[in-house]
Amino acid sequence: MDPMALLLSRLQFAFTISFHIIFPAFTIGLAAWLTVLEAMHQYSGKPVYRTLFEFWLKIFGVAFGMGVVSGVVMAFQFGTNWSVLSKMSGPIQGPLLSYETFTAFMLEAGFFGILIFGRPRVPPWFYLFSTAMVALGTTLSAFWIMVNNSWMQVPTGYVLQNDQFVPDDWTQIIFNRVVWVRFPHMLLASYLTGAFCVAATGAWYLLRRTYRPEAHVMLRMGLALAAVLLPVQLFIGHLVGDYVHDYQPAKFAAIEARWHDEQPASEVLIAIPDSSTESNRYAISIPVLGSIIGSLSLTSKEVGLTSFAPQDRPPVLIPFFAFRIMVGCGFVMLGLAWLGTWLGFKHRLDRNRLLLWGIFLSFPLPWVAILTGWYTAEVGRQPWTVYGVLRTADAVTPFLTASAAMTSLILFVAVYAFIFSFGTYYIYRLLRAGPPGLGGKPLHVPVPNRPMSLADQAPAARSYLGAGE
Repeated sequence: MDPMALLLSRLQFAFTISFHIIFPAFTIGLAAWLTVLEAMHQYSGKPVYRTLFEFWLKIFGVAFGMGVVSGVVMAFQFGTNWSVLSKMSGPIQGPLLSYETFTAFMLEAGFFGILIFGRPRVPPWFYLFSTAMVALGTTLSAFWIMVNNSWMQVPTGYVLQNDQFVPDDWTQIIFNRVVWVRFPHMLLASYLTGAFCVAATGAWYLLRRTYRPEAHVMLRMGLALAAVLLPVQLFIGHLVGDYVHDYQPAKFAAIEARWHDEQPASEVLIAIPDSSTESNRYAISIPVLGSIIGSLSLTSKEVGLTSFAPQDRPPVLIPFFAFRIMVGCGFVMLGLAWLGTWLGFKHRLDRNRLLLWGIFLSFPLPWVAILTGWYTAEVGRQPWTVYGVLRTADAVTPFLTASAAMTSLILFVAVYAFIFSFGTYYIYRLLRAGPPGLGGKPLHVPVPNRPMSLADQAPAARSYLGAGE
């Protein structure tokens, strides 16, 4: 095994998964938002909900396509760079990925066609049902991926036969208690991503003094949803921390930058961890709080990194800072959501341009929180790919060379940069063009023999609405 090939393979996987997760995190929340909009339009008859549905449907379509393309390309590296992992875990991970295809992707792809072309051809109730099925498909996709990753974090329900992890009990794999804290955590993160993107778009339009009815709906609904979900997300995050504390104590110690056993344990708020001296520089700590967070006790003993062999310890710097960035983003979003919702009830949000700017500029925060959360989970899992049973160094393709790994990394970066650049630019054009028409009616109906006619509404809307200026 070439150490440079291993490093490049890890960098490639980190890059591709970081790129890919941007789009599912967005579309999961956006699909739920579309379902709510369609339901409210059919219930109330207000055209503003139809207008917003048509507007966000186009954005969903672009993001969904980018997520599919980046996900398909990403999967190739399991065979090229991680063949040992594929061989050993294939009996478990293969079926789980197949379940995602047959349940989630089939729902998404099938019913999404109805969303694009079917409104004049199906009854309203079936159109709403189709929207809900797309949302269900995105949720199932997240579920199967989290089952897959959670098995790698806490492997269970398997036996080792002929150097392969063979499923012994699928109920333990699928209904692993770890899944049922990690899956809601990811699902809520996706809903919050959608909520803040919608609210930020509404704030942007109010700052530009355009599309005020639609902007008010987006801002009010996005902030209200975030205000409710963020406290729940913080609680679910604590439950995720409990599983890490119980099942992955080395990762927990790295997140806390706790080098030595402590009883009771302090909580390091901020520091610069130094692995060479196994200590923290410039540390700011709160006594006893570490025991309270870790074990809900004032006197519990919390394990430190020196209790583990050096070769079994994860890196400390990335999990330590990534976790704090994630938590910091969560509290910033909570403050914006609560303050914005309160001012909205007082009908004073429109006049507070400083807060509108804050909400508009907050749109990257959910993605930053998701990425840093995943960095905490995945880097903190090292040196294991399947925790406790397969090391990352043993999972890489044994004959992979550094030059081959570098070539594939450059290729992935180039392809993903191309996809991201054009996709992001097009989504920006759609956002700048604004809602597709007045009165909640699309300017024209897409036709099946011209799929890109869905996208043609953007320039038409700009012409009709004066480019939203």
